[in-house]
Amino acid sequence: MSRLQLPELTGQELTFREEEVLTSKTDLRGVITYANDAFCHVAGFEFPELEGQPHSLIRHPEMPRSVFNLMWETIQSGNEFFGYVCNRTKIGDHYWVLAHVVPDRDPETHEIMGFHSTRRCPTRAGIKVAKELYARLRETERKAPKAQQVEVGTKALNTILTEANMTYEEWIFSKINELEVA
Repeated sequence: MSRLQLPELTGQELTFREEEVLTSKTDLRGVITYANDAFCHVAGFEFPELEGQPHSLIRHPEMPRSVFNLMWETIQSGNEFFGYVCNRTKIGDHYWVLAHVVPDRDPETHEIMGFHSTRRCPTRAGIKVAKELYARLRETERKAPKAQQVEVGTKALNTILTEANMTYEEWIFSKINELEVA
């Protein structure tokens, strides 16, 4: 199946209801094998259009490559990942989610067979924190040659986390808490 070509971005943000949970599953390579109705509705696709497509189809180009690198390293090592992600829709709008991605394991062998992601409506404070962090990482990535962008961005992210002595999840949720308390 060839990759779908999507239109230019509109700059319009789409939101969804707090009670909606967007769910998808992929194989080990990140190819979509399942998407629930809520996911399809928000992203603007019918499931047959998504099935067999790389999940990166909906990745917003402004998302730092280093954050996706962190996510892939985390889930491929068998751990769960929580993160704020900006996705794009079929028509070029964008929407933010709080993603929880976990390995999908074979019940008998416990080997990773793919990945399962649930996404919830994020808080505005969470989006603000993510936007600020991601702008810093994107700027760092853009200054590097394309072949080194992930490595340079990952190093910048790791420096931030090491200085704070926190994981990505701890860091981002602590910053959100600071905003909500202020």
